[in-house]
Amino acid sequence: MNNLVRIVVGLIVAHQAGIVWAQQDSKLHWQVSPYTLHFSPSEEHRNVYMVGLEREHTSGKLDGLTLFSNSFGQPSIFIYPWGGIYHGIWGVKSLSFKWTAGLLYGYVEPYENKVPLNHKGFSPGAIIALAYEFKPGWSAQIDLLGTAGLMFQLNLPFN
Repeated sequence: MNNLVRIVVGLIVAHQAGIVWAQQDSKLHWQVSPYTLHFSPSEEHRNVYMVGLEREHTSGKLDGLTLFSNSFGQPSIFIYPWGGIYHGIWGVKSLSFKWTAGLLYGYVEPYENKVPLNHKGFSPGAIIALAYEFKPGWSAQIDLLGTAGLMFQLNLPFN
């Protein structure tokens, strides 16, 4: 129940932040992920769930934040002030390449060594992804999570 309260509070805060973000010249997207594929499955792994809010500037810059349960069931957050999106890659209008970089928090004892450069739960984070827009504002995305796995997500328009 405690995790449900955290998720609901996180969604409310994200929605209110989104109202402020939306006033700028940008597109906002909700992000949800129901499934992550681990390259090396372990008995310790738990289902990974993620919700987030991402802003795409007209210049192609990306920023945002995601709240998720990490592979070990710990509540985590990824805040990324740096990122970019490149539309129409390989000549496919609906296909995009994305990259994001920022700060990750949540991998704490006894799993602090599961991400590189972790200090007291804080570590740098970077993700690359391919997204396919199947309807205006709606896209399916595959994120490469370093050497750990792939996250499958859906991006929905904020409004």
